Order: sequence, then structure tokens, then C-alpha cells
Amino acid sequence: MSLIFSRQCEYALQAVLYMSAQPEKRFTNIVEMSDRLGIPMPFLGKTLQLLVQKKILQSQKGPKGGFKLAKVADEIALFHVVDAIDGTEFLTSCVLGFPECSSKNPCPMHSEWGRLRDRVYQMLANKTIADISKEISGSRQLRTKLKLV
Repeated sequence: MSLIFSRQCEYALQAVLYMSAQPEKRFTNIVEMSDRLGIPMPFLGKTLQLLVQKKILQSQKGPKGGFKLAKVADEIALFHVVDAIDGTEFLTSCVLGFPECSSKNPCPMHSEWGRLRDRVYQMLANKTIADISKEISGSRQLRTKLKLV
């Protein structure tokens, strides 16, 4: 499990990456995704619906239905997926959980966390699903994890 993001957010990122590896017009069946990614289907369904509501994915009902990216992969930053599932609280909250932590009343980790948090935001905002998909294409281990081999 990630230090910053929820399990649901990790699953959302994996599902979006999986769909980015599919032909552009293909709707991917939730049963296939659940099986391939090892994500419980009810949990995956709720997660994908959140991404549909945030216009990151499109869904279609019926025998040829499923989910696909709502935009091309190079228009979807990792931050869009993180924001859709976990929100942006990690950008403003205290790493130690102190509600009164602020620039005027900093906790012992305030400055260091601020620098790290800014770097994490920049990485998420500047890396797209297409960028990560290209990196996955070059890694047999990642292709195997996503069962794209």
C-alpha cells in the first residue's frame, strides 16, 4: 500500500493504465479488468464509476460495454486520477496529522514535508497516463503485473 494514496487510488491508477494499453475505441469489460488486475469486482466497479463521474473514463452498458478512457492518454495526468479518488488533501494536510500545523504554527516536519509534497505534486501533474504506459511497455515485469504480456 502507498504511503500517500489509498488502496482505491492505487487500483484506479492501475485500471486506467490497463485501459490505456487497450485499443482506443475498445470498451474493457469489468470482469476482465478485475481478473487481470486482481482487484475485487465490486470495489473496482465503485472506483471506475467515480472516474466516470470525473470524466476520466466513459462507460457503456450492454454485452459490448465496459469502460474506456474518456480522453487520449496524454491528456490525463496522474494527478487527475489521484484527485478524482483521494482528493487533494495530501497537498495541504500536516504529515504528522496536527490540525493546527501551518506556516505560522509549523510542526517539526512542516518545511521538509512541504518540499517533498511539492515534488510529489509536480511529478503527478507532469506525468501522464501515456508517459507511464510507455514506461510499462519497456518493462517486462510491469507488463506481466498488468497481464499485458
